[in-house]
Amino acid sequence: MATILAIETSCDETAVAIVNDRQILSSIVSSQIATHQPYGGVVPEVASRQHVELLNSAIAQALSSAQLTWSAIDGIAATCTPGLVGALLVGVTAAKTLAIVHQKPFLGVHHLEGHIYASYLSSSDLEPPFLCLLVSGGHTSLIWVKACGNYETLGQTRDDAAGEAFDKVARLMSLGYPGGPLIDRLAKKGNPKAFPLPEGQISLPEGGFHRYDSSFSGLKTAVLRLTQKLQQESPALPVEDLAASFQETVAKALTKRAIACALDHGLDTIAVGGGVAANSGLRQHLQTAAAQHNLRVLFPPLEFCTDNAAMIACAAAEHFNQGERSPLTLGVLSRMPIANVSQLYRP
Repeated sequence: MATILAIETSCDETAVAIVNDRQILSSIVSSQIATHQPYGGVVPEVASRQHVELLNSAIAQALSSAQLTWSAIDGIAATCTPGLVGALLVGVTAAKTLAIVHQKPFLGVHHLEGHIYASYLSSSDLEPPFLCLLVSGGHTSLIWVKACGNYETLGQTRDDAAGEAFDKVARLMSLGYPGGPLIDRLAKKGNPKAFPLPEGQISLPEGGFHRYDSSFSGLKTAVLRLTQKLQQESPALPVEDLAASFQETVAKALTKRAIACALDHGLDTIAVGGGVAANSGLRQHLQTAAAQHNLRVLFPPLEFCTDNAAMIACAAAEHFNQGERSPLTLGVLSRMPIANVSQLYRP
């Protein structure tokens, strides 16, 4: 069993956690939402500066909350890819420095692998193989989890990620940022059948569509045209019905693809990760459909759907227990396929 202190600074959350295998000893998350709200999205340079200001305090809080000293820490981890390069550098540099000062092994972690491991934190019996539906602001993927570090992407978005679509549609409706929670809240009061919207299909040369890939650009355009039409008829948009109809369409599209993918590959468990995993519409649709096919669906607790360091520490602990370590020369990358996770480690 390994006790890992992990740092997550891939985007706009400054997070530090200490995890013993799958047991959370402390988890500190400092959100930057209020900082970025006036801009309608994350400003990379601002995010990096905020990480620098908040990180030392978060590390101290994590150790204090866990009631541990550095002697109890077996390894130090940090998200190194994918993400905003400047933001990643803050976390990785801090983790490497701590590893040198305290003479601990360093582990660089793939952010998407962290989201997969979020389900391990609340489901101690979860073991591969299973399917992960990873839905966030930057990623929408169906990942076949074969073993720790062994992943195959079976489906992904061809344009906007699901979370990105929520933010853009919220902007069209003048709701603000971030869009996901705002649309979810309004959707609970609206009629999901009020406005039929396209789910989106991926055309292939032979005229069919890719069974597991998703597309949200057409849906976003349909909402744009619909809001323009409604604004011509009345100055007050029916935001609750619009939110409910949009959320229903996204949830149905993701559910249809996830269920088909799991059944086609003989997988009986679907673990959902990423910020959109907190969406109530997706939870309801996927749980209902999974029950009809005798599939198990796992959603992390809401606090572990968005970016956090506990999921990073959990993934790092698994690699640590397998005897893997990262070199101190490891850099950061804005993008890296999850299939290449093994490149981050050496025996």
